Amino acid sequence: MKILVCISHVPDTTSKINFTDNNTQFDTNGVQFVINPNDEFGLTRAMWFKEKQDATIDIINVGGPETEPTLRKALAIGADSAIRINTQATDGFQVAKELSNVVKDAGYDLIIAGRESIDYNGGMVPGLLASLIGASFVNTCIGLEVEGDKATAIREIDGGKETVTATLPLVVGGQKGIVEESDLRIPNMRGIMMARKKPLNVIEPQGASAETKVDSFDKPDPKGAVKMVDADNLDELIDLLHNEAKAI
Repeated sequence: MKILVCISHVPDTTSKINFTDNNTQFDTNGVQFVINPNDEFGLTRAMWFKEKQDATIDIINVGGPETEPTLRKALAIGADSAIRINTQATDGFQVAKELSNVVKDAGYDLIIAGRESIDYNGGMVPGLLASLIGASFVNTCIGLEVEGDKATAIREIDGGKETVTATLPLVVGGQKGIVEESDLRIPNMRGIMMARKKPLNVIEPQGASAETKVDSFDKPDPKGAVKMVDADNLDELIDLLHNEAKAI
């Protein structure tokens, strides 16, 4: 089985976020970047198929040279080779279009992408990619098994779970549950050394155009001051919860 895992290069959630150019550009200074968590869940599931079913794993990213350390980490986890499409990711359609230009004739049986990236939370790329290459698509995937040319997936729906079957090729929008956090793998020294020798192929973009643009970014409003209530003054606490916080 030939697997492709889409990897997004995203800011660590512990990083302090700022914007430049009148709040129209993300400021990368001092920001630590990581593998998008939803993509890392998918990569870990792909590693299970590699070990149990002798699958091969390619990873792919749309981005500049700054994304290569993230790709090398994915290679150190166990992916076999990496592809970087040499252009900045601007919106979901542009990313999906560039990905489709590379993968449509590459013969992948299974493409695993994160349900969404944690920076822009667009949630568009997996579904758009599946449509562009004519593959089946399962989103919000929390379980995946493949037997021959058939896949069985469990997806999260409102109020429960749904089990579906599909014929390969298949695009999956994965999330936590496809594996658990305890299953995630930390690259060891051997994996890091081997990753340096694995191929990382840079492909020039086909010039897909973005369909949206950023007008501006806004940070969340600062939290209000904490109001302390004496432990013996339950009437005041109830009054605040009811009339001010509107919690009861």
